Formats: sequence, C-alpha cells, structure tokens
Amino acid sequence: MSSSRRSCLNNPNTFCYVCGEYVVKKFRKPITEFVKKAYFDYFKIEIKDLDRPWLPKIVCKLCIEHLRQWTSGKRAHMKFSVPMIWSEPKNHFDDCYFCVVKLHGINKKKMTYPDLSSARRPLPHSDDTMRVEPSDSSDTDMMEVSSNEQDSDFESAAPVLFNQNALSDLIRDLDLSKERSELLASRLKERNLFAPGTKVSFYRYRERGHLPFFTSENDIVFCNDIGGLLTKMGLPRYRADEWRLFIDSSKRSLKCVLLDIGNKYAAVPIAHSTKLKEEYETVRLVLEKLKYRDHQWVICVDLKMINFLLGQQRGYTKFPCFICLWDSRAKHDHWIKKNWPLRENMVVGKQNVIKPPLVSRDKIIFPPLHIKLGLMKQYVKALNKTGSCFAFISKKFPGLSTEKLKAGIFDGPQIRHLIKNL
Repeated sequence: MSSSRRSCLNNPNTFCYVCGEYVVKKFRKPITEFVKKAYFDYFKIEIKDLDRPWLPKIVCKLCIEHLRQWTSGKRAHMKFSVPMIWSEPKNHFDDCYFCVVKLHGINKKKMTYPDLSSARRPLPHSDDTMRVEPSDSSDTDMMEVSSNEQDSDFESAAPVLFNQNALSDLIRDLDLSKERSELLASRLKERNLFAPGTKVSFYRYRERGHLPFFTSENDIVFCNDIGGLLTKMGLPRYRADEWRLFIDSSKRSLKCVLLDIGNKYAAVPIAHSTKLKEEYETVRLVLEKLKYRDHQWVICVDLKMINFLLGQQRGYTKFPCFICLWDSRAKHDHWIKKNWPLRENMVVGKQNVIKPPLVSRDKIIFPPLHIKLGLMKQYVKALNKTGSCFAFISKKFPGLSTEKLKAGIFDGPQIRHLIKNL
C-alpha cells in the first residue's frame, strides 16, 4: 500500500508475530533477542524489518514459552512447522489481516482467522515432519541440505543489478512516494544490488526537471505548458482529443487532473489550490489559466461541478437538471410522467441559469466511479437485509461494518470485486 495508507481497523500490535492470533494485553510480550534467535533456530526464518507498519511488534506469552521449552529440550516441537508469513497487504478490505479479523463482540475462543495472500496462516506438523533439534553451536546458521535438493544453477547465477531506469520502473510499478522510493533505494544499495552510476538521492530531487512547467499565481499552482510537460514525461506526442480533464473540489482543495482515454498512461495533475473558494469564479479562473479554449478537452466532473461550469443556480431549484427541464416542484408528476422536455440551451436569467456557461454541454461527462457508486448504493438499499443476497455481500466484505453495508457505502475496488463475483 502507498505511503498515504489509512490505519487498520485493528492495531497490528495486538496480534502475535509467530502464531498470528489475537493477544490480550497482559499476555503481550516484546520481541527480544532470545525470541529472534530461537525463532531462527527452529523455523530457519529471520525476524527483520520490524519497522514496517504492517508487521506486529509483539509475541504472545504462549509462543515464547514453547520456544523456551524447545530450546531447553523439554518440548519436541512447536504447534506448527511453518509460522505466520507476513507481507505487505494490497488493500484494507480483503487483503489486510488486521482489518478482516473481527474482534468486537466475539469470544476469543470462537474467533476465526483468515488465510490471506498478505498473511499466510501457520501450517501444522505432518507425519513426515522430522523433529527439529536446537542448535548447540552459535555458528550453525542453517540446516544442512542434501545435495539432490541444491540448485546449482541458482547458486552460480549472478544477481542482476539495478540501473537508474530499472529502479525507476520498479518504483513506478510499486506506486511509491518520494520518501519510500529513497528508502527502497537505500535498502537495495545496502545489499550491493546497484549498478555503477545508480544514485539513491536521485529521487530526492526528481521533480526539479518538471518545475519550469508549473506556475504559482493567484493562490493556484497550474501547468503553463501542458504539451511540453507530457513530452518531458516521455510521451511521444500530445493530442488533446486523447485526454480528458477531471475537475474535483472540496472545502479543502481544488484539483485538476488529465486522464488518458485509453487508460494507458497515469493521471497527470495540472492544477491545484488549497486557498481558493469553491465557486463559479474559481472554476473560471482555473480554465483560463489552463488555456482550456486551446485544448477543448472533454471534462469529467460530478453534479456539483456541473453547476459551476454551466452557471446554474445551486441548492434546491426548480430546474436542477442540465439535460432536461425536470421540475423538482411538480412532485405529483414524478410518479406518472416519464418524458420531460429537453433543455435546448443555457440562457442567463431563465430556468435557474444565473451566469454564462464556461463550457459547452456536449463537453461534459460523468465519472464512471460516481455512476457505479450511485447504482451500488441504490441496489444495496433495495435488498432484503435478512435475505441471502445481502448475506453474500456481508461475507465478501467482512471488514465493513453492518451500518456501512446497509447504507451502501463502498469504494471503487470493492465494487469491482463484487461485480466479478456476480
């Protein structure tokens, strides 16, 4: 997950690093040097990188006692041959161990623990599992491996070193921030995996080459040469009809992003402000700074932003729709009238249009995500909350509360995941 990851529903430091089970406060113990050595001697796995936010930093008292008994020879083996295997989760709704496990209102003895790709559950001993003997010598690090199990090709193969371009491709694929990019680069350099000329500090100043394409003026930062910026980023050419302009605003900020219509390239931020108010004049200023008349992009916005772009009156108005003349006050016709007259033009002073439109109506489209969110919300609200369909959705998203499920509150990845299973 990216550096802006939200916190998990449950604190990772309430789960045991070894067995993965929930631990009450009085039985939580820190990971000491003894635990690390005994853990490595038994499982042949090293405990490291405990600074990662998705790794528990504690072990349960029972696991420590079992390791101590095995080290002293009083116990033949642990309860399992393979411990919990942790890796970074991809998301919080179906791949995060600490979000999926439900703690509230469930007895600890009846608690169930999922087996996820980011948190593999321990494997019990089988009949073929040999008894593991504790190491007598501190110099013995690994168990001997028979010659028929050794892979000579793997041992003789030299590691492929990262050059600057290969490292940049990896960082882009992992969607890392500037700080995490530098952290990854430093870890690779510690293991001598850098080709000559590859620099860790490259990502500390990687934005310098793009700064000339941006201007800060009137409390807004905007791109002054969009074609030049995309060329600088490696695009072979720039054509305005291959991009869409996405505009979104809130009480805290206003942002404009270019979206590739083929979804081949990543989104490109071209304007941002945290000080301008959410109003008609602000949107007009942004379009003027971006030279919208020269590009004429198709604009992808929500209903609130449509009011600004077309100069419509906000609030509970008589004619709120920009496509037809649907009358919000004629409530007696809402249940019997299907066809409403189309809105032919946007005339200032008529039908709740109070300012000149900034763009043409045929240049406006709705974001697919907003359409999916609306459809999903109405679909879930219409379901029988005691039926099998609602129970299926609850099982698919165990990390969501019942209140959110009943209200139909889902995000984009959750909707896509559900559609694949329908």
